Amino acid sequence: MRDLLFICHRIPYPPDKGEKIRAWNMIRHLSARFAVHLGCLVDDPADWAHVEALRAQVASLGAFAVDRRRQKIHALLKARPGRPLMPDFYADARLRAWTRATAARTTMALSVAYTAAVAPYVLELPGAKLLDFVDVDSQKWAQYAQGSGFPMRLLWAREARTLLRFETDMAGRFDANLFVSPAEAGAFAALAPSVAGRIDYVENGVDLQRFAPDPGLASPYAGPGPRIVFTGHMDYWPNQDAVAWFAADVLPLIRAAVADAQFWVVGANPDAAVRALASVPGVHVTGRVADVRPYVAHAHLSVSPLRIARGIQNKVLEAMAMGVPVLASGAAFAGLDAVAGRDLLVADGADAMAAAAISVVRGRHPGLGAAGRAAVAGRYRWEATLSRLDAIIDRLIGG
Repeated sequence: MRDLLFICHRIPYPPDKGEKIRAWNMIRHLSARFAVHLGCLVDDPADWAHVEALRAQVASLGAFAVDRRRQKIHALLKARPGRPLMPDFYADARLRAWTRATAARTTMALSVAYTAAVAPYVLELPGAKLLDFVDVDSQKWAQYAQGSGFPMRLLWAREARTLLRFETDMAGRFDANLFVSPAEAGAFAALAPSVAGRIDYVENGVDLQRFAPDPGLASPYAGPGPRIVFTGHMDYWPNQDAVAWFAADVLPLIRAAVADAQFWVVGANPDAAVRALASVPGVHVTGRVADVRPYVAHAHLSVSPLRIARGIQNKVLEAMAMGVPVLASGAAFAGLDAVAGRDLLVADGADAMAAAAISVVRGRHPGLGAAGRAAVAGRYRWEATLSRLDAIIDRLIGG
């Protein structure tokens, strides 16, 4: 079995959020044909509880604790004209030393950088190299800038400009570069035409056995009223923005028509602003839960009202796979191969989203959940989506 190096900007286990889900499923898939040597940073102390379980799944593991506040200070101290903050935010001397030592003692068939943030760790190594951008991060910062006031607007706009130059440079120095969807790959090719020939995509998938209709899951809800759920880590700005907007602008319109409708925000690490939403009539904020599936399974509607989004949203795939009706914004729907109006509902703006939600909780779309499950099962099995990764790797290093 040949050796493969896989460097992550964040520990990819447990697979309970978008970036970890993709990374973990890639690692698990690649482990069938490679001895995977995994290097990563750990910025959440709670994740140390899972390190030994992860170690048992790979050939070797280098995991290094970092503090987010210190990372920010380090990045700001390294700031120079034309230099993005992101690579310095994820720079760590211990991970770099581990990467060099691991590559020196083992001949790697392939080195993989998971996100542009850790591309510099892999760049200097010999042999074939693959970079999984996942999303076009520079354009996410551009979206942040558009939605921010002074002075953050200037900071995010600067990061978008400098990061795009960095992304283009990295893409030109890797043998292949992946994105999460054809749309995301096409967007980057348009922004960086000089490296268009090195760009490809591998789509996300969903675990159809874990995320399946399951009447055996006990309901976590108490009290009457249609339940509308949002799932996602709540220390992520687009999620924070989405739930704040939905609670303030959409939910009151829903409750004007369906007085006992309840909005549940389910996800780890809610900040003070998100926790404060629990004071809004009909809003509940759970914080971290052991398993999000019961909350989805017993909801009348799963919503993804993201106003800032890139790529494919795992929360949308998982809810559809569980046979629960889904309502997504246009940004959350973009890149998804499904039929709006048949497999899920898509709406933008408070009035349109409220009207769509009301129509679901009043039972006007009885086949929506089943159609969503069928669409995901036919298109987004991990086994099928990762077969494309196999083909790309075979082109780089042979079968």
